[in-house]
Amino acid sequence: MKGYVFVSPGSDPGIGKSLTDPIFGKMTTMGACRPDLRRLVRPGDHLFVISGSAKGVSQYIIGGFAVDEKIDALAAHTRFPEYRLKIKDGTKEGNIIIDESGRHHPLDHHPESNFERRIQNYIIGRDPVFLDKPHEILLGRERTLEVLRSIFDKPGAKRVREVIGRNSGLDEKQIDQLLKALEEIKAEAARVQSR
Repeated sequence: MKGYVFVSPGSDPGIGKSLTDPIFGKMTTMGACRPDLRRLVRPGDHLFVISGSAKGVSQYIIGGFAVDEKIDALAAHTRFPEYRLKIKDGTKEGNIIIDESGRHHPLDHHPESNFERRIQNYIIGRDPVFLDKPHEILLGRERTLEVLRSIFDKPGAKRVREVIGRNSGLDEKQIDQLLKALEEIKAEAARVQSR
């Protein structure tokens, strides 16, 4: 079992900058971003995503999931109509980057030159753990750097980028540590909120 943790530039759901891929929803999926990681992972591997840098707030581990299945974008278009690219309330959402004919969707801003590579390996996830409630996100911001320093044995790191760069691989022990840290943050946030 392998794992990867990566930063999603420009995304920070805690301050209203939506995470468009992966989607932690009714079904967890990842289908448009990081085709390099989507190609590498196999069922049973894990992916974790960290918010991008934003002024005035610390980055945080948004969540993670296990890879259950990999399909192509045309199959995803049929199975997950709710994840097709669209504009909703003035915001682009969805991670299926093809239209009903299988062509490059006009809402996807990536170049046509890498389109074929990006429509392969649409990931369907299982066992998602993610921080979505305000108390969880706040605690996640406080703990993320400390958690990453410990997992990657980089005690002097002052920023997420110094620990993982654009992304880092995880072994089985590190995957377990990161999942446990997310579960502990969720449990502690629930206790604080119930007081």
